[in-house]
Amino acid sequence: MMNELMYIIWNPQETFSLGFIHLRWYSMCWLIGLVSAYFVVRWLYKDQKVKDELFEPLFIYCFIGILVGARLGHCLFYEPGYYLSSFQHFMEMLLPLKKTAEGWHYTGYAGLASHGGTLGLMIALWLYCRRTKMNLWHVLDNIAIATGITACFIRLGNLMNSEIIGKPTDVPWAFIFERVDQLPRHPGQLYEAIAYALLFTIMLLIYNHYKKQPAIDGQQPRATVGTGFYFGLCLTYIFTFRFFIEYTKADQVDFESGMLFNMGQLLSVPFIILGIVCMMKSKKGKR
Repeated sequence: MMNELMYIIWNPQETFSLGFIHLRWYSMCWLIGLVSAYFVVRWLYKDQKVKDELFEPLFIYCFIGILVGARLGHCLFYEPGYYLSSFQHFMEMLLPLKKTAEGWHYTGYAGLASHGGTLGLMIALWLYCRRTKMNLWHVLDNIAIATGITACFIRLGNLMNSEIIGKPTDVPWAFIFERVDQLPRHPGQLYEAIAYALLFTIMLLIYNHYKKQPAIDGQQPRATVGTGFYFGLCLTYIFTFRFFIEYTKADQVDFESGMLFNMGQLLSVPFIILGIVCMMKSKKGKR
């Protein structure tokens, strides 16, 4: 009985009002996360004395890459049977609309996958570097430093939506997601949000420490922006944590039931390997 009193009853409204404007918490969290990363990367560019005109198109590339990649990742990784079964369903994958008996209705993109968003962002940054002629590793490292703050707010958006819920548990900090059921569950979204906020803090501390370190024999320390260290650390940290936190999450789709490793864990492994390789290759600033 004592534990039950400590459970957190969770059932926030999906929307909130600012006067005559009605906004969704999930969309607002996405926006706050992206805008926060925008200002962090702008500060990094200025700190590194990168020209302003090279920064301006970056946000557009990132926004489109993350959104398109996350949407396609969810549809193709988790529900390919539905979205590839007909032209109507295929259009639902591309557009924030859903066909019902009454016609097409705006629903927003109900389903975004972080693995797809990461892959989409990497492709977008490659295209950005081709256009601006910037060094790819320099850009990837700067984006990696800011990634934690964006990922934190996206998971807080999931929490506000009562989605990506955890497995039933009796831990005293469990959440009861009333929109789902009356079972106390792990707040997996909150676990991830806290981990990503910690990653962002670690990244800033490392950056501020090593940017003051002098070069030795003409070579910069391995944790200098442009070596790939921050990119590798970001991938390794996020997807290693994601792999283990999946053990506390309920299955997102039916076909994951009975799998030794679920889809989120399987998709995390290549990113973990890539991250470790990038960190190992960042020795003494050589790339």
